[in-house]
Amino acid sequence: MTVRLIPAKPYVHLTHTRFTDPESYFARIVERANSAVDYLDGTIFSRREMYLTEGEFVDQASAVSDYTYMDIYYQSIQRKPEDWLTAKDYIWRWDTDWFWCSKHFYAQKPGVRRLFKWGLNSRTYQRIMRLSYRVLPDSGGTESVIQDVDIPIARAPEFFDFLLSEIGITPVWMCPFKTRDAARAWDLSPLEPGQLYVNFGFWDVIPSTREKGHFNRKIERKTMELGGAKGLYSSAWYDEAEFWSIYNRPRYTQLKQTYDPHGIFPDLYSKCVRRQ
Repeated sequence: MTVRLIPAKPYVHLTHTRFTDPESYFARIVERANSAVDYLDGTIFSRREMYLTEGEFVDQASAVSDYTYMDIYYQSIQRKPEDWLTAKDYIWRWDTDWFWCSKHFYAQKPGVRRLFKWGLNSRTYQRIMRLSYRVLPDSGGTESVIQDVDIPIARAPEFFDFLLSEIGITPVWMCPFKTRDAARAWDLSPLEPGQLYVNFGFWDVIPSTREKGHFNRKIERKTMELGGAKGLYSSAWYDEAEFWSIYNRPRYTQLKQTYDPHGIFPDLYSKCVRRQ
């Protein structure tokens, strides 16, 4: 494995720029993704409130924020046009509140937060969530939607509209990315080399009177329609033929026969879909 590194400095200077229409928002993402900015991501709070956050390594900071205890990072995006974090705190900026999912554990309430300092991290929230799945029966009336989907930048405004109109989860994390080597493809990845994509990350439990998986299937179909793909840690509801049409079954079978010829471990479809 070869890891590409960039020079680090003690602090990261953040600028949060607000946008009120998606066309301007995604046009700006194209512009900045092709520049020399050190870090770039975004947060979508509503159809009229979107932020693009640019991060730049710097040697000095006029004031350093701390989001490891009482202050909440994602809320700061709406009120601070600029900010400074240590490099370490920038890397872990989302972890204290698991992006924004700590609200489900009441950890954003000041009283709870003061008592819960030791547990303000994603590891604790995951443990609580897994325990609740084991001890609390599924009473129906809701659907868990946990998705990270990658959409070509040209179709990103269309997915944005679909997400807010038909799924309705906010906030949404947004991260642009592309492979560095435009000439290199990846056997099991359906993404186009060198193509700029936007990752939309959204996670919540939403009310539902439909069959189980209804909203997750809508997201999968829309993602395929727009030429995108999704991370396979996400909730997956593909049927088997559909799944393997995306994830290159012939090549996967070759690899499986080479490294697990006796089928000791489940295959990719079993691990990613049948586990639901």
